Amino acid sequence: MNAAIRVEALKLVRSPVGMIGTLALVAGTLALLGGITVALADGNPELTAKAGAAATLDWNGLLAGAAQITAAGGLLGFGVVLSWMFGREFTDGTITGLFALPVSRSRIALAKLTVYTAWSIAVSVVLTLGILALGLLLGYGTPTADDWGGLARHGALTMFTAAIAVPVAWIASVTRSMLASVGGAIALVIIAQVGALAGAGGWMPLAAPALWAMSSGTAVTPVQLALAIAVGIVFAALTCAAWARLQLNR
Repeated sequence: MNAAIRVEALKLVRSPVGMIGTLALVAGTLALLGGITVALADGNPELTAKAGAAATLDWNGLLAGAAQITAAGGLLGFGVVLSWMFGREFTDGTITGLFALPVSRSRIALAKLTVYTAWSIAVSVVLTLGILALGLLLGYGTPTADDWGGLARHGALTMFTAAIAVPVAWIASVTRSMLASVGGAIALVIIAQVGALAGAGGWMPLAAPALWAMSSGTAVTPVQLALAIAVGIVFAALTCAAWARLQLNR
């Protein structure tokens, strides 16, 4: 198992997808936040009207904007990386070689998910530190206790977002297609947005983490938030089961 984890970690670290995915989630989010801040400072009326809670030039506005970006863009970014991690084995034809390894396919899938979890935690930490640095550079001053709480919630939001993207791994495993799983990632974003607009609130697991972060934890109950974690756990188990049943003739 340890050998499988090391191999999967090397695949992710050395792949362009892993590098670009990390840059998109971290640098892309920070760049977009910086651009929004500049536009708001210039008094762009249309952006100010659309930004909502993110329209204020302070820690509250910065964290609200970060939550909005991570909720949508983060889900897509994590989903694309998962699509590559699981779908590439079928697209590149390397899945056949895995049957000759002494490690079972279910353990290989578990190793992939373990590496993905470690990577998503690292992304969460780096992105949160980046938001902290950006706020200080923008002159928002030393964060208050509430601001530190908001930064912590954003870090948790990033990890929750990584968890609700796990169904993409199952889609890639069942369809044996990287393109289908990328489509699945896009579908998750759409479902989350539609669920939020339809008023499902915290009972929509795909939207609950974002609502929790943007409401300072008041709009979503712990039970509702736990459903988001349950989605990741259930689909991780389904993915490992799908890999355990893989056959070369299908």
